[in-house]
Amino acid sequence: MSKIKVALIQMSAVQDPASNHQKAIEKIRSAAKKGAQIVCLQELYRTLYFCQSEDHQFFQYAEPVDSGSTIDSLCQVAEEESVVVIAPVFEKRTEGIYHNSAVVIDADGRRLGHYRKMHIPDDPNFYEKFYFTPGDLGVKVFKTRYARISVLICWDQWFPETARLAALKGCQILFYPTAIGWHESDKKYAAYQRNAWQTIQRGHAIANEIFVAAANRVGKEQDLNFWGHSFISDPFGSLIAEAAHDREEELIAECDLSLIEQTRQHWPFLRDRRIDAYHPLTERFLDNDK
Repeated sequence: MSKIKVALIQMSAVQDPASNHQKAIEKIRSAAKKGAQIVCLQELYRTLYFCQSEDHQFFQYAEPVDSGSTIDSLCQVAEEESVVVIAPVFEKRTEGIYHNSAVVIDADGRRLGHYRKMHIPDDPNFYEKFYFTPGDLGVKVFKTRYARISVLICWDQWFPETARLAALKGCQILFYPTAIGWHESDKKYAAYQRNAWQTIQRGHAIANEIFVAAANRVGKEQDLNFWGHSFISDPFGSLIAEAAHDREEELIAECDLSLIEQTRQHWPFLRDRRIDAYHPLTERFLDNDK
């Protein structure tokens, strides 16, 4: 299958997780009726973005990924609609160990596995280290019915190493479920921040010659204004679809997977990599005198 349709669900959130979950299900079904074959939800879609503060009460939202009503209901929807679903979840691994994760459900309702967010931020209003243990599953490629996909999550967007690993493992479409926006005090820099966010991800698409799709939330939550602008980029870095900044959308675009090979034949970046020279990349910092 060369041409497939991808959908990104850009939503606002309310206090009640059950309401957010039900709305997500309705939007998945709606996107499927419009022809979508792979549907990606935004980061921590069931809740408000609770990481704006450090509060133990929010651990109540965590749940296991291998059982539980949330993933079970999405597996049912995936099977009924014959769609692949990327479902971000606040994962409870065991008592005291939690992850920011995403479960990949195939179009027959089977769990293919999950990814755990590797890069965990700790900034004002993004206190994720309080809640999440860094992921230990590595970068994974999931062979779904329609395409080979990888999932990275939000802060992972800024690190080219993980995108490269996904491409080297055969990823065709790289998804980034996201919760990113601007703080009220940074309003004058919002456009610069959003441009940098999109530019680096389009750079991942170009450098690895794959499709990149980022699903962001929208709306104001406490001091954060989530800027939406979910988008899908082709292997040349061109935007093929982009959502608005101020409303919910089911962003759908057709991805022609044959463009990956076509692009790589003309710009053979993977062929010309100097893998013999990259070992220092595993160091935290390099002393130039050594």
